[in-house]
Amino acid sequence: MEYIKLGNTGLDVSRLCLGCMGFGDASKWLHQWVLNEENSRPVIKRALDLGINFFDTANVYSLGASEEILGRTLKEYANRDEVVIATKVHGQMNQGPNGSGLSRKAIMSQIDKSLQRLETDYVDLYIIHRWDYNTPIEETLEALHDVVKAGKARYIGASAMFAWQFQKAMHTAEKNGWTKFVSMQNHLNLIYREEEREMLPLCKEEKIAITPYSPLASGRLTRDLSITTHRSETDQIQKSKYDATASADRLVIERVASLAKKYGIARTHIALAWLLQKEQVAAPIIGATKLSHLEDAAGALSLKLSPEDITFLEEPYVPHQVVGHS
Repeated sequence: MEYIKLGNTGLDVSRLCLGCMGFGDASKWLHQWVLNEENSRPVIKRALDLGINFFDTANVYSLGASEEILGRTLKEYANRDEVVIATKVHGQMNQGPNGSGLSRKAIMSQIDKSLQRLETDYVDLYIIHRWDYNTPIEETLEALHDVVKAGKARYIGASAMFAWQFQKAMHTAEKNGWTKFVSMQNHLNLIYREEEREMLPLCKEEKIAITPYSPLASGRLTRDLSITTHRSETDQIQKSKYDATASADRLVIERVASLAKKYGIARTHIALAWLLQKEQVAAPIIGATKLSHLEDAAGALSLKLSPEDITFLEEPYVPHQVVGHS
């Protein structure tokens, strides 16, 4: 396993992050393909064995069940000082008033509940999951600053927003002397590259680490489009992200397959190696639900694509509608 500093910090994270949205309770969550605790634990254990020390979850994943599974498993198999735990806040946790968002009330309530579920005194990275259009950014940032100063989080990050929003948040934190963001978890892969226009240059300039979600486009970059899985048939979110551009994306997917065949390796290696060669990218978030998913992902670390390979992969891309920011 390779390790890298997370942005402009001294924190060492593995070049691959295990995303834990796939661990939880299908009865509590819109995804029917998630693994229960019995089936999740071996995947988390294998990640640790491979040297992965970076784990990403969210309060909203299976309404807390993902955090519970991750917390119990890491407590059994890992040294807390050696693992980096990220969780997120914003999603709808209950149907009443103040059940979601980034108000001071929501943040202060949800950090404590996340810590309880994760069975830890602190998270290493606390991430705002989306932009909250109904709460002043000053309120959100001061609350996050207080969470850090209380020792409940070591760093803060953001996810899935427009570059102007992230710039506004960073400027507001700077102006008020509040804790600064160190990472951006955004939507980025070979068939969705809209973040290259503004967000990636902004993060490069500000030394913000990129931790892309959906690095394999929910599996679409790993197989022919004619091949279906339980997730591809039931995951409505990935359908909303990629179905509208499937015809255009097919050309990119075919080039991934062609290059993988040329080198005699898995398509996963090609898709992840393309991400890892971007200097702003610290650790793609791998949503593994099988041991083989992790092992395939780890193999990408040894692959270095040539400039010609990168041009070959990128050439068919066409502009896409922005998705994931709301």
